[in-house]
Amino acid sequence: MAVKWTGGHSSSILCLNASKDGLVASGAEGGDLVAWGEDGTLLGRMQLEGADDVTSILFSPSCPTKLYASHGETISVLDIRSLKESVDRFHVNDEEINCLSLNETESLLASADDSGAIKILDLEKKKVTRSLKRHSNICSSVAFRPQRPQSLVSCGLDMQVMLWSLQKARPVWITNLQEDETEEMEGPQSPGQLLNPALAHSVSVASCGNIFSCGAEDGKVRIFRVMGVKCERELGFKGHALGVSQVCFLTESHLLLTGGNDGKIRLWNVSSEMEKKQKSPAKHTHRKKAKRAACPKQGRDSSTTGADEEEHAKVLPKLDIEHGEKVNWLLSSKIKGHQSILVADQTSCVSVYPLNEL
Repeated sequence: MAVKWTGGHSSSILCLNASKDGLVASGAEGGDLVAWGEDGTLLGRMQLEGADDVTSILFSPSCPTKLYASHGETISVLDIRSLKESVDRFHVNDEEINCLSLNETESLLASADDSGAIKILDLEKKKVTRSLKRHSNICSSVAFRPQRPQSLVSCGLDMQVMLWSLQKARPVWITNLQEDETEEMEGPQSPGQLLNPALAHSVSVASCGNIFSCGAEDGKVRIFRVMGVKCERELGFKGHALGVSQVCFLTESHLLLTGGNDGKIRLWNVSSEMEKKQKSPAKHTHRKKAKRAACPKQGRDSSTTGADEEEHAKVLPKLDIEHGEKVNWLLSSKIKGHQSILVADQTSCVSVYPLNEL
């Protein structure tokens, strides 16, 4: 079912991005970076200095031939038309960068690294204006919120998800996924929770800027809504049998793509699931927490938990693709005029699934 783009890489592809003009770039192990045409033709390739793994790449929205790439502790700015050497280079992180994110005005670039820090680079001044340090372990993913150029969300292997305001240079809201899950279940942790802790791997913000998703090692997908300076969990469901490595909202929609270590790619209609929850008689999480705070010694409410489990059971994917390889990166983009899913995995090729045919 998938079209395979081959001949560009010789090792595992780690990241993907696409320009508004249909160009695609892929980054791989060993500093390998490749540019592709929308028909999968090889347009150019280069090996970035230092031969560190290329962990994240972003096309400039305003200049579709400009590309930002993270490799090791370095961010390189490249011209996709001439992949010979970097146009510019920044060394602002102390440890390996895992994820890059541009704000909507393209004035700021965020880079999250293994130390747990997120550096905010002012692209006009070419200097770091903020250093956000609150994650106690690897910061695996960061994403600016559309329509809010001074706000971003992040997640890490400390099992924490954070909402940041750059005016404050500190998180305005934090949740610990494991603690949140334990409170939600209102009972002792199951062995599965201990074996598969909720290490957070990926965040994605919908185009509206108020809804975001997080994928974690426990196989669960969580959906949050930003409410001013705090967030509420709207939805949580078991999305994959193994860890969720990637979450990605489709542009201008609440359709969510997820990829897992179980080799599956799934598409979820988040908005319809949130509507179902709002119509459900089951009590909302924050109400239950308020009740528990008032009666901390109260035992487990089996009827409420049953309602939660029933709700989780109803969340079914719109699409279910048996990809067969652990997913490293997921991307939705228009390829030759058709909405498509681009996948990077443990292999050296890019897989392309036409979304309209599935």
